[in-house]
Amino acid sequence: MRIIGGQCRGLTLAAVGKGDTAAHLRPTSDRVRESLFNVLAGGRFGDPVEEAIVLDLFSGTGALALEALSRGAASATLVDSGRAAQRLLRDNIARCRMESRAKTLSSDATRLPARPLGQPAASLVFIDPPYGKGLGQQALASAATQDWIAPDALIVFEENAAQPAPQGFTLRDQRRYGDTWITFLEADGPSQ
Repeated sequence: MRIIGGQCRGLTLAAVGKGDTAAHLRPTSDRVRESLFNVLAGGRFGDPVEEAIVLDLFSGTGALALEALSRGAASATLVDSGRAAQRLLRDNIARCRMESRAKTLSSDATRLPARPLGQPAASLVFIDPPYGKGLGQQALASAATQDWIAPDALIVFEENAAQPAPQGFTLRDQRRYGDTWITFLEADGPSQ
């Protein structure tokens, strides 16, 4: 597993171990991540990565957020409750030398704390939950309720099936890559 583009291009990330403690981690493959970032860079959504405030839910190895930081995102909060994931996140942030722009939050993504005062809301949100358990929808609702998501933010939702747009979000696109579906949602802006 490596960073595909940007300032850290080609850097190898610490991978998921073979032990039971990392068994729940399923990193996005390099191929899917490359396809995803090609879509993001393609202009359909403007330029959602450059100077983005990133929220990465179910971060695992941190590959999605670190890819965004490598490509010019301003900052990232990487959320995962697992101890193995927290070790991987710290290691990979250090490998990328992103300590000043990335921070970890050891929290259940479905029960986020309120966004800290003074921290900007996310303009780009990655959600990559364990497949088929409905946890991504719960995490999205938690992030919205706890004010982590900015109006008009782009949400990139990875699952094993296409995801519907919940209330407060608009479906923008859906793409299938083998067994993986990427659903692009946009947070509704303030009412006019």
